[in-house]
Amino acid sequence: MSQSATALAPRTIRPGAIIAWTCLFIGGVIMVTPLFFMFSTSLKSAGEVFDLRLIPANPTLENYIRVLSDGRFLGWFLNSTLIAVITTVSCLFFDSLVAYTLAKFRFPGRRLVFLAILSTLMIPTEMLVIPWYLMSSSLGWTDTYWGIMFPGLMTAFGVFLMRQFFETVPNDFLEAARIDGLNEFTIWWRIAMPLVTPALSALAIFTFLGNWTAFFWPLIVTTDRDLYTLPVGLSSFAVEQSIQWEMIMTGAALSTIPTLLIFLFFQRYIVRGVMLAGVKG
Repeated sequence: MSQSATALAPRTIRPGAIIAWTCLFIGGVIMVTPLFFMFSTSLKSAGEVFDLRLIPANPTLENYIRVLSDGRFLGWFLNSTLIAVITTVSCLFFDSLVAYTLAKFRFPGRRLVFLAILSTLMIPTEMLVIPWYLMSSSLGWTDTYWGIMFPGLMTAFGVFLMRQFFETVPNDFLEAARIDGLNEFTIWWRIAMPLVTPALSALAIFTFLGNWTAFFWPLIVTTDRDLYTLPVGLSSFAVEQSIQWEMIMTGAALSTIPTLLIFLFFQRYIVRGVMLAGVKG
């Protein structure tokens, strides 16, 4: 048989591939069904909420109009956006700066400092809440934006991720910049940072999503409803509107839309950043 004929011959599908694709499809359906049901319920009227059909008989946008017309929801949305954006920018700056220092400078105790930073990843957040709250209370940070943000302004995961990438930046580039007279901060900003863009993108997405969905700490440190983030606000909204499930599902759907858009548009950065971090590690 000629080579061209061999290329045109149908390929045999292996049983293992069929099983893998079947499991992937079933897993995808299981993961997507609750999300689809949430959006479906948000389009139902009060009388249809307990109808388990995924496609509403009479879909309506009235629930979205009612939620968006509630000033509290828009305030919570803006609070979450502000906090997520500021903490993301802070993490990108400080995590990368610390990581660059640990990766490209040799000084006594460098490994010990890095291990100390990594060790914080082993401490559950629930164990840190009490010291965080005591510090916030003593410094007057409760019921403030700063009180909500300060635990997430710098992360050990970000330092670890960025250090793995900075380790692969050629030292020759940095030495050439030093010979040209650039100071270390300029070298970090103009030479090293553009070379680790995949890691920066992945870190930005993880940090933004983590702060957007944060619930436990904002719930503890705030009592002023005007400072509630979206997850905390929706929890109180659920208590107040405990019978109106269609309103609760609508608020949850609106809070999910930004995270879905971020994932859809930037998923390649997430996959590339995590994949390269594993290879470079």
